[in-house]
Amino acid sequence: MDTVHEEVKEYYGKELQSSDDLKTNACCTLEAPPKYIQEALKKVHDEVQMKYYGCGLTIPSQIKGLRILDLGSGSGRDCYIAAQLVGENGYVVGVDMTDEQLKVANKHIEYHREAFGYAKSNVEFIKGNIEALDQLNLQGGSFDVIISNCVINLAKDKQKVLNDAYKLLKPGGEMYFSDVYSDRRVSEELQNDPVLWGECLSGALYWNDFLNYAKAAGFGDPRSVEDHPITVENEDLQEKLKGYNFYSVTYRLFKIDNLESDCEDYGQAVRYKGTVENEPNELLLDGGHLFPTGKIMTVCGNSYRMLNDTRYQKHFDFFGDWSTHYGIFEGCGGSMPFSESSSEEGSCC
Repeated sequence: MDTVHEEVKEYYGKELQSSDDLKTNACCTLEAPPKYIQEALKKVHDEVQMKYYGCGLTIPSQIKGLRILDLGSGSGRDCYIAAQLVGENGYVVGVDMTDEQLKVANKHIEYHREAFGYAKSNVEFIKGNIEALDQLNLQGGSFDVIISNCVINLAKDKQKVLNDAYKLLKPGGEMYFSDVYSDRRVSEELQNDPVLWGECLSGALYWNDFLNYAKAAGFGDPRSVEDHPITVENEDLQEKLKGYNFYSVTYRLFKIDNLESDCEDYGQAVRYKGTVENEPNELLLDGGHLFPTGKIMTVCGNSYRMLNDTRYQKHFDFFGDWSTHYGIFEGCGGSMPFSESSSEEGSCC
């Protein structure tokens, strides 16, 4: 395991100097972010952006005033975006193990404080391994949201990462993150390839193993928000990876008691008020649940809890209770989080 960690630090600290050095689009965001994220990006230092290696948008809605933890924060790009969205009364902690990346992130703390107009910085960066979060003096149950952008695939002990993340979240908190997944288990031979590991491919979890890991950590009913097929536009790597399909997927995992293993019907419904910042017309919970403002929509018990037992509660009207069970809820679909045709491919930005 120590060898893998050293190879990852070498790859991201020395071999990669910018996103242009990547050999695939696995660690690359494939679509333009929402306008308010684009506006926040304008205030992020160019060097921080240049050394960004992410595969999705990992900052959920409604985070003003919250405490955020970023696992594998790298140069700090997502931390500095989140720092603007949580506001001066919120706080963001980034954890990374690569000295070169941490140097870039820390070098620009004062630059961003001034750019944001804050009296004091609301960001800090800690050197540490995301597989050893329990050794970083982070208080259990102290974070509202944990984010991560194409980093967990680089960890060997992914179950440990998820276990520790669960313990660090407050009740009703969530882990919202993007990562790379495969449609089958990656062979040991490919896992021992340092380039494929650094490119976020050979460390990718088989999607069903991930679902089981998440549930074992305590995150019931993982929800896929969006997904994209990953293209490997490198002939040498294509040959090595023949037969495998990879996807960039954004998941949200809620720390909520009593989530059931399946979507059950209790005759419940919700109505979105349109009051979440930057989301006046509709709110996306996950790939199967989009709530237009003002429309009453039936939901399963788990979706009801994800809205009622979290920071979204005040933004919804809730109808029904738990007194009558009507069987399985038919509206949530199966557990397969992605497919070849589920999302259009994009190019690296």
